[in-house]
Amino acid sequence: MDDAAISALKFDEKGLIPAVLQDWRDGTVLMVAYMNRESLEKTLETGIAHFWSRSRQALWEKGATSGHRQRVREIFVDCDQDTLLITVTPEGPACHTGERACFFSRLSDLVASCEGGAKTTESHGGVLDRVYEAILERKRAPTPESYVASLLKAGQDKILKKVTEEAGEVLLASKGQKREEIVHEAADLLFHLLVALGYHEIPPAEIYQELARRFGKSGLEEKQSRGR
Repeated sequence: MDDAAISALKFDEKGLIPAVLQDWRDGTVLMVAYMNRESLEKTLETGIAHFWSRSRQALWEKGATSGHRQRVREIFVDCDQDTLLITVTPEGPACHTGERACFFSRLSDLVASCEGGAKTTESHGGVLDRVYEAILERKRAPTPESYVASLLKAGQDKILKKVTEEAGEVLLASKGQKREEIVHEAADLLFHLLVALGYHEIPPAEIYQELARRFGKSGLEEKQSRGR
């Protein structure tokens, strides 16, 4: 982003622009802060998120004290050019409370949360994370009518058999060139793969991290590094 690009941004009357930080690996919105021109330039120069503190009236580097820096991957601007979206690789929690992200309270639970009530991670990640959490809940508290509970009760071999079957269905749907069937069967495969992950209690976040580690690397080099 050159000087002309920065000049095209619409800073407010105080010279500030809101910046939303998003974990590029799973889309979790981590925090919202404000930037002025200086902090944006510092962010671009260092690759580490810098902001302008409205309370202290000073430039601050996110994580300078805690070590929980936010490494910038890309900066996007909205259609009105008055808000930034910054995708980052977090080096630890984004929230000063120690939570991964600042958005851990429902509006309906605001009072209870302020008084130390239960927190939620439901704003983290996306639908795969929510499905995985539902699978873990069926594992912790199985019910007779739960398909997931019955799979988990049947054991690993049954789960892996279903993964294999669904992979075969994806193959057949793909060969059949029917888009709707491909989507349907791929969803079935992902679901049963999440059940397998739930069996081992490996959250999707670990898969995202591994994919992020490989991102931008040659697939051939990656396989060779693992002796394949």
